[in-house]
Amino acid sequence: MTTIDLANLIFPNINKTIDDLENLYPSRNLKPDAEVTRFAPSPTGFLHTGSLFTSFIAKKVAKQTGGIFYLRLEDTDTKREVEGAGEQLIKQLEEFNIDIDEGITLNGEKGIYGPYIQSQRKEIYQIVIKELIKKGLAYPCFCSIEDLDNLRKYQEEHKLITGYYQEFAKCRNLSIDEAYNLIKANKPYVIRFKSSGNHLNKIHVHDEIRGDLELSENDQDIVIMKSDGLPTYHFAHVVDDHFMHTTIITRGEEWLSSLPIHLQLFDALNFKRPKYAHLPVIMKVDENGNKRKLSKRKDKEAAVDFFLKAGYPIKAILTYLMSIANSNFEEYLIKNKDKDYNDFIFSFNKMSLDGALFDIEKLNYFSKEYLASLNKDDITSLVLSYSKLYNQDLYNLVSRDINYFKQIINIEREKDKPRKDYSCLSEIYNGIIYFYNDYYTNNINKELDIFFKDINISKINKLDLINYLKDLKDNLKFINLTEQEWFNNLKEIASRHNFCTNNKEYKLNPDKYLGNISTASQILRFAITLRFNTPNLYNILCILNTETFNKRMELFINSILN
Repeated sequence: MTTIDLANLIFPNINKTIDDLENLYPSRNLKPDAEVTRFAPSPTGFLHTGSLFTSFIAKKVAKQTGGIFYLRLEDTDTKREVEGAGEQLIKQLEEFNIDIDEGITLNGEKGIYGPYIQSQRKEIYQIVIKELIKKGLAYPCFCSIEDLDNLRKYQEEHKLITGYYQEFAKCRNLSIDEAYNLIKANKPYVIRFKSSGNHLNKIHVHDEIRGDLELSENDQDIVIMKSDGLPTYHFAHVVDDHFMHTTIITRGEEWLSSLPIHLQLFDALNFKRPKYAHLPVIMKVDENGNKRKLSKRKDKEAAVDFFLKAGYPIKAILTYLMSIANSNFEEYLIKNKDKDYNDFIFSFNKMSLDGALFDIEKLNYFSKEYLASLNKDDITSLVLSYSKLYNQDLYNLVSRDINYFKQIINIEREKDKPRKDYSCLSEIYNGIIYFYNDYYTNNINKELDIFFKDINISKINKLDLINYLKDLKDNLKFINLTEQEWFNNLKEIASRHNFCTNNKEYKLNPDKYLGNISTASQILRFAITLRFNTPNLYNILCILNTETFNKRMELFINSILN
C-alpha cells in the first residue's frame, strides 16, 4: 500500500488536483500595491464590537489601496453555530456601511472566488487534503476522545506541553496498511497535519502592526479535517485565503499564537504567505479602574446591537473606531474640518500595541458633534429611519406632525455654534416630549414637587409666585417680537414682582429680592415645559404659540392652587 492508495480510499470521488483549483481561481488582476482583505466571521452569535472594528479596518485597507474587500462566512463549527446568526451578521454589517466588493450577501453571493460559505467549499478542502495525504504530509488519526483525555492528563501530571505532537502523536506512526485496514473496518477518524516542527526552535515572522517577532515553531499535529468531513479553522482559512488571493489578513491578536501553525501550512502547501496584521483587543476600564477585554457577557457595548438600539449614528461610531485605530486621526480631523474617516489614510504603524481602550464618553463626543452638524431635514430623516426600527414611541411622536418636529429639533441648530444636546437618537424622545400637550397635561401634578424643591423657588411664598405667574400669563409677549424685545418684556414683568434684573445689584443685596432674573426665567421655563433645563426659552415659546402658552400657564397656576 502507498499513500496514494490511502488517499484514494479516503477520498474516492475526488479527482481534481490543486493545479485544477489554481486554474479555477486565477490571480486577481489588480495593481501591485492593491490589498485584498476579508472579514470572515463565524455565525455563532451577535456581531461583536471587536468584529466590527476588524471588518472596518479590513475594508479601509482595501479601499484606500484600490483593492478588494470580501465577506466569507466560516460556518464549519456546526456545534457552536446559532441559527439565523449568519443573516444577522450580514444585515448588521450593511447597517454599519461595511459594504463588500465580493462575498456572501442577504441576496446570495457575488464574485467569482466562491462559494463564500465554508460549508459549501467541502470539495475544495478535500482536494487539498488528499494531496497532503499523497505526499505523506497528513494522516488519519483514530484516537478517541477518551484516548486524548488520557494523553492530556498524563502530560499535565508530568508537566509536559499538552497536545498531539512528536512521540505523543501515536497515529502518525501507524503503517499505511494499518491505517488503510482501520478505515476499511469503519473505525472513526480525523485527518491530522504531520508537522515537521519543534517547539524548541524559533521562527522569525513579521506582523504589520507589531513588527518583527520571534515565535516558537509549531510541532503540533493539528486536526485539519474533523470526523464530519469539514475542515478546522486552522486549515480552512489557509486554503480559502490562498484561493481567494487574500494579501493581508486582519484579525484579533488572540490569533497571534496560532500564526506558526498557519505559516507552516502555507509553506507545506507551497502557497504564498499573505501578510498578517493582528489587531489590538478592544479593552475597557471596569468599575475598579482595571483594564480588561471588552466582554460579551459583562458589557452591553460589546454587541453592536447596543449602538443600533440606542441610536448612535453610524458615521459617529465609525469615526470613533478610527480614532482608536490610529493615534493621529483626531489631529487629522482638527486640521481638516471638512474631511472624515473616508478621506483619512489609515496606517498599521499608527496602531497601539497596548489594546484599544473603549471610551463611551469619547463616542458620545463624536456622536454629539455629528448630530449637531445635521440640518433639520437630515436629522429628521435619520430619526424617522431609526425610530421606525428601534423606538416606536419616538416614531409615533415625530410622525404626529413632522413639520412640528422639525421646528423643535431645529432650535439653536443651523448656526455657527449649534447646541449639542444629544449623543444618540434614543435621547431625543425625552428631550422633546414636553412640547406635546398630552404629556404636559398628564405630568403637571407629578412634576410640581420638583418645582417646589428648587432652592431658589422654595424661598418664594405661594401668593407672590401666583401673582407673578398670572402677570406672565396676561402680559408676556413673544409673537412678532425679537428675542431681545421678548426678554425686555420678561424683565419688566419680573421687576414688578421684585425680581432683580441687575445681577451685580442682586449679589450685593440678595435678601431684598424674591430672586434674580435667572430665577424669574426658570419659573417661566418650568411653568411651560415642566423642566429646568431646556434649549432657548424664547424659541420654545414661539413654537408653542400664544394659545398653548396661555393654556399651560392656566393649568400650572390651577395646579399650584389645588
